[in-house]
Amino acid sequence: MRLISFSTPAGQSFGAVRDQAVFDLSKRLGGRFADLKSLIAADALAQARQACSTGEGDFALDDVTLEPVIPNPQQIFCVGLNYAEHVRETNREMTENPVIFMRLPASQVGAGSPMLRPPESVQLDYEGEIAVIVGRGGRRIAEADAWDHVAGYSCYNDGSVRDWQRHTGQWGPGKNFYRTGAFGPWMVTSDEIEPNAVMTLVTRLNGVEVQRATTEMLIHGIARQIAYLSTFTPLFPGDVIVTGTPGGVGAKRNPPLFMKAGDVVEVEIDRVGILSNPIADEV
Repeated sequence: MRLISFSTPAGQSFGAVRDQAVFDLSKRLGGRFADLKSLIAADALAQARQACSTGEGDFALDDVTLEPVIPNPQQIFCVGLNYAEHVRETNREMTENPVIFMRLPASQVGAGSPMLRPPESVQLDYEGEIAVIVGRGGRRIAEADAWDHVAGYSCYNDGSVRDWQRHTGQWGPGKNFYRTGAFGPWMVTSDEIEPNAVMTLVTRLNGVEVQRATTEMLIHGIARQIAYLSTFTPLFPGDVIVTGTPGGVGAKRNPPLFMKAGDVVEVEIDRVGILSNPIADEV
């Protein structure tokens, strides 16, 4: 099942996508859930599946605005330096434990909406990544049990303002400029992707491939990330784990390749979909 958060002139809602049709789950489930995060927290995916199993959709996919899959996560964790090629291109060393930083919800947009290059920098870089959406929360989750806590998977572009990222050893400012990242187009539920499945991640800028990797290349795998994160803080339904970017980022190319207004960046994950966003200058 493909689940989205979306908006229309009537307001925001959430739903399921089948073919090119959107089934408005807020309406079909009688308003019992405020949003997609609430649906996940209630473990109501079976109800959602039943609600959209027959009949025609409520909207055409092209007629809605896609929001970040989870517009209001309690926590967005990002894992840095988690592919060996990216570690090498940044002249860093592999670490025994995952490198963790956080993103804010306001730093992301949905599929199709512009990622914004701020006026303070021309160094807006792409980072294609696989996002994991937490289903069942928990604390000190064992790696062996981690897959039971995954609601689904999505595409993520961890857009980074590189010069601001390098202001200090802490990356927060460069990773959190307003609407510089992207999350979507939908969440594919975990029943469609088996635990520890090999997924391929590809990033394209203006149709040219700039990144490619598989989950086999992760230094710290998804189950390890869930176990590690849940050790120091509880995980909650709807939390997002952005699992790391491969080598090939624009800042480490010669010459550097940064995104500018008019560009189009795509992140594709097999069995999930394609996240596509134009680039625009923030005004």
